[in-house]
Amino acid sequence: MYIEQTSIKSWAEEDRPREKLLSTGKTYLSNAELLAIILGAGSKNESALGLSKKILQHYDNSLLALGKANVDELSTFKGIGPAKAVSIVATLELARRKNTLTTKKKPQITSSNDAYKLVKHLYEDQHVECFYILLLNQNNRLIHTSLISQGGIAATVVDPKIIFKEALDKRAVSIILSHNHPSGNLKPSQADIDITKKIKAAGHMLDIKTLDHLIIADQSYFSFADEGIL
Repeated sequence: MYIEQTSIKSWAEEDRPREKLLSTGKTYLSNAELLAIILGAGSKNESALGLSKKILQHYDNSLLALGKANVDELSTFKGIGPAKAVSIVATLELARRKNTLTTKKKPQITSSNDAYKLVKHLYEDQHVECFYILLLNQNNRLIHTSLISQGGIAATVVDPKIIFKEALDKRAVSIILSHNHPSGNLKPSQADIDITKKIKAAGHMLDIKTLDHLIIADQSYFSFADEGIL
């Protein structure tokens, strides 16, 4: 009589669920292989994979049916004690909760006003200059908002290297710059214009577009793109 190997470590590497997940990715594993990873080990005479197949067959290979099983029911399988049964129940409950969540799309930026609405709250009650960037994907949807620097009343130091490290780390396709003028003056300084040109040029080398630069002051804004000076 042939008996499956008990230990996952004794299988050929291509048959080990853990190693298979690491080498090929989770989507290439069967339900039985994923369940075997959760179990970790089988019984004395049956591998974790063999036990997983038996459990799934009992529930007609339906994860929905398995998800309704309780700890006592699962513990009736030989090789499944309370600890393993709890692991199965907890894992499937997490999957159920994930499926009940609705994916909320990140806001899409199609104008300077869209960008302004996303950043204006960041500058409320700020008495010093701050510099934030919006990181966008290929569809101009927001990936992340990052604070780059915070300084004094009249200026803040902006390092393009920090900006593009953030952009590369978040896999951004484009960026929108923004900073505030606590003085209330919306007119860009020469320093504002120079740093914008420097960042745009650096982004061009990395194939990351600088779409706009907003100056925020007194519940209003100035857009470099709208004014044609980007």
